[in-house]
Amino acid sequence: MKNRFLIGVALAAIGYNSAAYAQDNSQESSANANTDNVIVVTANKREQNLNDVGLTITAIGGDELTNRGIVSLEDVASVVPGLAFASSTNSTPIFTLRGVGFNESSLGVYPAVSVYSDQIPLPFPVTASHAAYDLERVEVLKGPQGTLFGQNATGGAINYIAAKPTDYFEAGGDISYGRFNSIGGNAFVSGPLGDNLKGRLAFTGLNSDDWQRSNSRPNDTNGSQSYFAGRMLLDFEPTDRIRLSLNLNGWRDRSDPQAQQLVAVDPQIPPPGAAPSIYTNLANTRLSPTNSRAADWSTGSGEPRGDRRFLQASLRADIDVTDDITLTSLTSYNDYKQNNTFDGDGSPLVLFDIVQGDGTIKSFGQELRLANNDSGPFRWVVGANYEDSNTFEDQILNYQESSNFNAANAFINSSGITNDQSIENYALFANGEFEVSDQLTFKAGARYTESTNNADICSYAAGDGNVAVLFNILGGLLGSAPFTPIAGTNNPAGTNNCYTLNANLVPGDRFVRQLKEDNISWRVGLDFKANDDILLYTNISRGYKAGSYPSLAAATFTALAPVTQESVTAFEGGFKATLADDVVQWNGAAFYYDYKDKQVRGKILDPIFGILDALQNVPKSKIFGLETDLTIRPVDGLTISGSVTFLDSEIQNFSGVNVRGVVNNFSGDALPFTPKWSYGLNVDYKMETANGGTPFVGVSLGGRSSSDSVPGGSRIPFSTGPNARSLAGVPLIYKLEGYTTVDARLGYEAEDESWRIMVWGKNIFNEYYLTNTITSSDSVARFAGRPATYGITIGFKTR
Repeated sequence: MKNRFLIGVALAAIGYNSAAYAQDNSQESSANANTDNVIVVTANKREQNLNDVGLTITAIGGDELTNRGIVSLEDVASVVPGLAFASSTNSTPIFTLRGVGFNESSLGVYPAVSVYSDQIPLPFPVTASHAAYDLERVEVLKGPQGTLFGQNATGGAINYIAAKPTDYFEAGGDISYGRFNSIGGNAFVSGPLGDNLKGRLAFTGLNSDDWQRSNSRPNDTNGSQSYFAGRMLLDFEPTDRIRLSLNLNGWRDRSDPQAQQLVAVDPQIPPPGAAPSIYTNLANTRLSPTNSRAADWSTGSGEPRGDRRFLQASLRADIDVTDDITLTSLTSYNDYKQNNTFDGDGSPLVLFDIVQGDGTIKSFGQELRLANNDSGPFRWVVGANYEDSNTFEDQILNYQESSNFNAANAFINSSGITNDQSIENYALFANGEFEVSDQLTFKAGARYTESTNNADICSYAAGDGNVAVLFNILGGLLGSAPFTPIAGTNNPAGTNNCYTLNANLVPGDRFVRQLKEDNISWRVGLDFKANDDILLYTNISRGYKAGSYPSLAAATFTALAPVTQESVTAFEGGFKATLADDVVQWNGAAFYYDYKDKQVRGKILDPIFGILDALQNVPKSKIFGLETDLTIRPVDGLTISGSVTFLDSEIQNFSGVNVRGVVNNFSGDALPFTPKWSYGLNVDYKMETANGGTPFVGVSLGGRSSSDSVPGGSRIPFSTGPNARSLAGVPLIYKLEGYTTVDARLGYEAEDESWRIMVWGKNIFNEYYLTNTITSSDSVARFAGRPATYGITIGFKTR
C-alpha cells in the first residue's frame, strides 16, 4: 500500500516525459519567476529585486533546491548560515535563527521563526514538515519580521514560494533511488484549463528502509521513512481587475520518529529508594557509541511509530479597487492530526516512553490589506489579520523501569496529560516606503497585536492508576482544603480526575487559565542607493513572540505556568553590491539584538519527582553578529558562492536550576543552539558540449562551530556520583561539537533539457554530528545527524 503513491509518481514522471527539477528561473515557467542572476522576492509583500530590498535575505532558487536535494526544513537550515535546526523528542522541529529560537517541543507552541507558503501562514512548526517541493524559491528573512509577517517572527521568517500555474502546458517528474533502499519521486503538470483559468498539480513522496540500528538488539532497526504530499493550484481571472488563487495541499507521514542515543544515566532517586533491579538495569544498559546509525529504544508499546497528516486550503483574492490600489485577501484553514509513539530516553528500558502522543491543530487565518502600486515615490500597505487556532495534545508517559517506580511513590509507572489551548489573535498593520530622492528611501512600519490564549490542562492517572493513589495521599498530607479523591482511570474528561496539586496542594482541579497579551511591533530604516549596483541600508526594529502553556505531567500548578511574550529589538546595517559587470555579488550585514524575556524550556526542582521541565523567561540577553555572502561567476557555467555568519550571544540576567538539578547563575553563558561561526561554500560548474548536452558537477560544504543544547552546556559537567555514568571522553554532554559536512553531485542534461541524470551524495564523508541533547528522568540522550546518503536521480520534461 505505502508504495502505490511512489509508483504513481514514477509513472507520471515517465508518462509526462518531464522533470520537477526543471522549475528553473526563466520567466516562461512562472509568472513570478526570476531572470538570470536576478532574484525576485516578496519580503515587503510586493515583488521586488532582491538587491533593491534593504533587509538581510537568503533566497534559494528552484534549480538550487532541486540540485542540492533540499526537501525539508532541516535541509533548508543546512544551507543558511545562522539558521540552526534541532530535533526533539516529540518530532517538533526547533529553529533558531541568529540565536533567536524556542527550545520547546509541545505541539501547540508558536515558533520564533515563522514559516509561510506563498505568504499563507503555517502557524505551528510541525505543519511545515512537507512544504519544500515544486518550488520557485525559498526566502529566509533574517531579523524581527513582526511588522508585515506578524508576531512569532522574532528570529525571522521562512517563505516557501510554490511554482505557479503556467499559460501553456508543461509537465515534469523525476524518480530517485538511494541508500537505505530509498525510492523518491516528484511529478507536476501545469497549464491552461479554460478561459482565464489555469492550474498546477504537484506531488512528492518517499519510502525508505530503516537507517538506525539498536545497540542492544543486533537485528532490530528503526528510522524508515514513508510520506507523500500533494498540492493543487488554480488561478482564475474572471475580469481584468480580479485575480483569484486557490491552493489545496496536504501530506501524510508515517515515518518512524528518530530514536535517540543514550549518553549518560543518573538515577534521580538513589538506592535504596527503588527496587534493586531498577539500579541493576540502569547500570548494565549500554551507552551509545559515537556512530550516526547507533541508537536504542523500547520495544512493544514504546517503540517509535509515526502517523501524521496535514490538510490546508487557502484562497488569495487580488482586486484592483482603482488603477493604483489593490485589495488583497488571504484566507486559510489548517487541519493537522497525529497519533505517534516516542521513545524519550535512547535506551531499551522504559524510562521515558511516550506511548501515546496524540494531537490535533485546527487553525483559521484571514488577512486583508490595501496596497498601492510602485509608480510613485510613496509605496504603502495597510491591513488587518485575524487568527483562530485550537491545539490539543493527549500524551501518556510510561516510566516503570525508572527510579520513580519506587515504594515512596506508591509504585507509580504511568501518567497522562491533556493540553487544550484556544488561541485568538487580532492585528492591525501599516508599512510605508518614501523615496526622499533618487538615492534615499525612508521606511517605517508598525503592527498592533492582541492575543488571547485559553488553556485547559489536566494531568491524569494512566496505566495502573497508582498516580491517583499517590496524589490522594499527598493531598491528605499537604493540602489545606478538603477534596474529593481522584479516580485512577485513563479518562481525563472528568473534572475530578486531574492529579496535579492546586494552590491548596490538593488534587482534583483542572488547570484552567487565560493568557492575554498585546504588543506593538515596529521598524524604521533608511535605504541609500549609492549607484545602480550598490545599496546601503540600516534598520531598527522590534518584534514579539506570544507566550504559551506547556504540555507537561506536572506535580503542582506551579510547573504549568506559561511563558509570557518575548521581544527582540534589533539594530542592523548592511550592504548589497553587484560588482565587475554582474560577475560578483557581495552582501554583508552587522547587527545587535537586545533580547528580553527569551522563552526557554528549563528545569525546576520538584519535591515529588525531582528535576522536571518547566517553561521559563530569561529576563535579558544580547546578540552581536556579522555575516557576509559572496557569489562569483568568473566564467560561463561556473558559479562559486560562500557565506559566513559570526554570532556572539550572552545571557545577561538569568538564575535557575540547570539540567543537573543545581541552582545556577547563567549570566555570561551563550544562548542555546547559537554557534559562534557558521559557514557554507557551494561550487557549481556546467559546460555545454559540441552536441549541445550539458555535463554538470557541484560540491557543497556547510558547517558550524560548537554550541550548547541548554543554557550553560559548555561548562556543566555530568555528575560522577556512585550511581551515575556517562560516555567516556565526553565530559560536557550538553555541548554540541562543531562539524562540517560535504555534499556532491554529478550529472548530464540533454541539449533540449528533455532529460537529465544525476548521481549525488549527502554528507559524503560520513561526518558524525549532533543536533540536540535531551535530559529525561534517569538518562541523557542525544540526536545524531543523518549518516552519508547517496543515490541516483533520473528526470524528464516536456512542453
